[in-house]
Order: sequence, then C-alpha cells, then structure tokens
Amino acid sequence: MSQATLKRKSAKASKPRAYRFDARLNEEQKILIQKAADLEGRTMTDFVLHSAEIAAQRTIEDRAMLILSARDTEVFVDAILNPAEPGPALRAAARHYKKVILGQR
Repeated sequence: MSQATLKRKSAKASKPRAYRFDARLNEEQKILIQKAADLEGRTMTDFVLHSAEIAAQRTIEDRAMLILSARDTEVFVDAILNPAEPGPALRAAARHYKKVILGQR
C-alpha cells in the first residue's frame, strides 16, 4: 500500500462520523431560541444540540427509575413488612460471618 493510501485511511479512521439533523421553526421559535443562544454565547445550532442532549439524558434517567404496577407495589411492600424466615444458606452465612469477621463463637 502506498503512503498516500495509508494517510487517507488513517484520516478517515480518526474522523468521527457526523450526522445531520434538520428542524423547521416558526418565527417565534426562531426568535426565542436565538435569544437564548445569544445569552449563552452559543450559535443556535450549538444551543439546540446542547439543550436537546441534556433533555435526552434527563428523560432517559427519569425513565430508568423503577416503576411498579399496583400489584408489584403490593408484593414489594408485603415482602418488606413480612420478610420470609432465613433459610439454611443464610443461617450458615450468618454463623460464618460471626465466627470469621466478628471473632465470635
């Protein structure tokens, strides 16, 4: 492979891919967004992309929280208020913990 071919391939490999996003605005939206962008010292494009990214992250975080149905909530609360008795494995682990970690007999 020639040196020129290697340079072109390495230049292409290191360049992140950019995607295009188009939106139509009415005049009120354009004025509002331009004013906010100016106040932050950003271009409209940078302001919109930055704001959209923050909103997207917030939406994903909000939706990632545990959402339980009414039945799931009842089962969860019942398990907390009325826990099952410890089984043999948990009892053995507790004895081991007391003996090894706490130094008790």
